[in-house]
Amino acid sequence: MKKTTLIYCMLSLLALGAYAQGFRAVDKSSLDYAYFPDHFAHDRKDGEKALVRVTYSRPAKNGREVFGKLVPYGKVWRTGANENTEIKFYQDATIQGKKVKAGTYSLFTIPGETEWTIILNSDLDYWGAFKYKEANDVARFTVPSKKSTDAPLEHFSIQFPKGTDAILRMGWDNTIVEVPITF
Repeated sequence: MKKTTLIYCMLSLLALGAYAQGFRAVDKSSLDYAYFPDHFAHDRKDGEKALVRVTYSRPAKNGREVFGKLVPYGKVWRTGANENTEIKFYQDATIQGKKVKAGTYSLFTIPGETEWTIILNSDLDYWGAFKYKEANDVARFTVPSKKSTDAPLEHFSIQFPKGTDAILRMGWDNTIVEVPITF
C-alpha cells in the first residue's frame, strides 16, 4: 500500500513538472505604453497625472514592406499587433474640434499614402480588427502622413513627444502620423 502511494505521488509530481513546462512562448510583438505627459520624464512635476495613455503591441518590420503591403492602404488596421490598440483619456479632450469624453476607446486607423483616418471606437478587448464595427465609432479624424528622412523604424511605435502640447505620434518604417490633442 505504501509502495502504491509512493508511486502515485511521484507520478503526480512528474505530471506537475511536465505541466509547468507548458508555458507558451514569449510574444514577439511586445506590449508597450505611451503616456502624456510622459510618466518617465524627469522634468515632470510631483503629483502630475497622465491625461492620456495608449496601450499597444509593437510589431516589427523584419525586412518587410510595411504600408501598402503588410498593412494595406484603405483598410481598417488595429494600429499595432495582437489585441487592438486602446487609448484612455483621463479627462475630456478635443481632437480637430471634436469633443472626446473621458474614457477608454479602441484606436483603429485606416492608413493611406498621404493621409490616415484615425478612429476611436467603443468596442474594447478584441484581437485585431476582425470584429471592427463602424457603427460603434465614437469619432473619426483625418490627418496627413509624412515620410521620414531618418532611418526606418524597425518597430511600430507610439509616443507623445516631450513638450507642453499633446501630440500623439505614430511611426513605423518610414511613415509618421501625428494627431494633436487638447485638454
